[in-house]
Amino acid sequence: MIAAFSIPSPDWDGFEIPVPWGTLPIRAYALCILLGIILATIMTSRRLTKRGAEPGIVLDIVLWAVPLGIVGARLYHVLTHPGDYFYEGANVWNPFEHGAIWNIWEGGNAIYGSLIGGAIGAYIGCRMTGIRFWSFADALAPGLLLAQATGRLGNWFNHELFGSPTDLPWGLEISSDNAAFPAGLEDGTLFHPTFLYEIVWNLAGVALILFLERKINLRWGKAFAVYLIWYGLGRSVFESIRVDPSEMFLGVRVNVWASFAAILLGIVIFLLQRRRHTGDEPTPYEPGREWKGADAEVDSDETESDSDSLDDDVEGGNDTGETAATSSSRSTSP
Repeated sequence: MIAAFSIPSPDWDGFEIPVPWGTLPIRAYALCILLGIILATIMTSRRLTKRGAEPGIVLDIVLWAVPLGIVGARLYHVLTHPGDYFYEGANVWNPFEHGAIWNIWEGGNAIYGSLIGGAIGAYIGCRMTGIRFWSFADALAPGLLLAQATGRLGNWFNHELFGSPTDLPWGLEISSDNAAFPAGLEDGTLFHPTFLYEIVWNLAGVALILFLERKINLRWGKAFAVYLIWYGLGRSVFESIRVDPSEMFLGVRVNVWASFAAILLGIVIFLLQRRRHTGDEPTPYEPGREWKGADAEVDSDETESDSDSLDDDVEGGNDTGETAATSSSRSTSP
């Protein structure tokens, strides 16, 4: 029986554009991911510019991070779902036939894979532009959660990755003829809307990072560490109630283990960077590669002023007479 406040699954999942050779399908899921990338880029650019970076330099990094993030997302999915691609008679390599490992348009992307691939791309982009990797990562952290929240709407449009059955009034409606509908359940069974849980959790994470930045020093990679801890905590819970098939290790879903790894990595980064860097971050650039623009030293709405979040009440802020940062040339490397 459908509850009064249950969440219906949308009938619309995209549209088609006529092209000379037929039609080009535009999927709602792809639009959600694209919107997420745009929002994250805008937010990251604004944050990095306020910290002293050249306006628009984020695009030079994103051009590396996004493609490698997509490659990483697909590769991680294929490796963690080998049974879907490597079996007798499977089309593994031919992209012009259904089921090839390259056919990303058929679905199958993994956020943890995109984080790994995107981090590699961001590192390359940072090396080329002179931006400190951790400066970029900190500026990206809340935008990344915003992008992931937006992208999760795509799962709703695709009627996929929902949780176990529930009697809660906000249960998600899934048609019984959906291939992912668990066998043996009655038509009208409601499921946990894990896409919605993660959207709310990620948006709360955006607010948390922005709040903490006004209270403590979250530079030198610490904001990104908070992101890893927050996202890992939420994903470990939401992943554990999903009913879609997944590779298991020691009776636990692989992505739950990946979430635990993200939490641990975040804790290590936070503690290590807190110990190595007790002062403010003087510039988002590597030493000797600072931006030399005409207004690079002008304090305006586009640059962070003394009244901004990392001054008066920063954790470990500098006492009178201390240097602006405790880093040596060794510790300023990404």
